[in-house]
Amino acid sequence: MFVVVFILHVRFPKVGIFVDSFGPVPARCFSWAHMADVPQVPTLSIPEVKLSSSSGVRNMPVIGMGTAADPFDETALKEAILEAISVGYRHFDAASLYKSEKPLGEAIAEAIKFGFIASRDELFITSKLWCTDAHPDLVLPALKNSLRMLQLEYLDLYLIHWPLSAKPGKIGFPVPKDEQLAMDFNSVWAAMEDCLRFGLTKSIGVSNFSCKKLENILSFATIPPSVNQVEISPLWQQQKLREFCKSKNIVLTAYSPLGAKGTRWGTNEVMDNETLKEIANAHNKTVA
Repeated sequence: MFVVVFILHVRFPKVGIFVDSFGPVPARCFSWAHMADVPQVPTLSIPEVKLSSSSGVRNMPVIGMGTAADPFDETALKEAILEAISVGYRHFDAASLYKSEKPLGEAIAEAIKFGFIASRDELFITSKLWCTDAHPDLVLPALKNSLRMLQLEYLDLYLIHWPLSAKPGKIGFPVPKDEQLAMDFNSVWAAMEDCLRFGLTKSIGVSNFSCKKLENILSFATIPPSVNQVEISPLWQQQKLREFCKSKNIVLTAYSPLGAKGTRWGTNEVMDNETLKEIANAHNKTVA
C-alpha cells in the first residue's frame, strides 16, 4: 500500500493562531501555566507508515504539523505546537529556513514537563538542510546546529530542502540568482548518509525533488532516500511523481495540501473550489 503523508497547517483555538504553510497569524496567546483551568479535548489517533531506509524500525505519523511562519512569531508558534502535542499531534516538520527549530525544541521540553508526553521518543521530528549548507563539508555541522536549536540528540528525518546549493552564508528565501550553485549531489548525499550512520538522524530524504533528480540520487546512493516532500493538493496531484515514488518505495509527503491560503505565495483555489465545497457539504464537513 502506498501512503502519502500530509503536513497540515491548522487553527488552534486555545492559542488563537493559524499555522499555515509559512504563516502563523497570532491573535492571543494561551498560558500553559493555567492549563488546569482548560477543558481537555480528546486526543488524535494518527496512523503511521514505515520508512523504508531508516536505521532500525521507525514509523512516521501520516499527518504532521508544519512549523513555518510568515510573519514569524516565535512565542505564538511555540504555543501552537504545545497545543498540537496536547491533542495528539506527534509529527512536526521544521527547517533551519523557517527559524522554527528553537520554538519547537522549547515546546517539546515544556510538553514533557507538563506531562503531555513521557519523552522526546514519542515524537517524530523532521528538519531540513538549507541550500547555503548543501555542501559536503557543511552538512554535518548544519545538522548539529539544528539539533542544538531543537535541544535534541537526534532527528527522526533529515531532508535536503531543495535540489540546489548556494554560496555559504546567510539563510534566506528566495536564493539570489548570483548565489545559486549546482549541487554536488553525490558528495552531499554521502554526507547525509554519514549523518544517519553517526546516529544524528534516524532517516534521510529530500524535498522538492523531481523524478529525474530522484533517479540521479538513486543511481549512486548507498542508503536511498526514505521520503520526498513536495507540494501536493487536490488541484496539483503530482500523479507522475506519486507513481515514481511508489515504484521506488519512497514515501511522498505533501506540504500545503490545502493550498496555503492566506500566504503571499499560496492560493485560494483549493479552499474555495466549488467541487470540493459540494463534496464537503454532502458529508456535513468543511473543505479542510
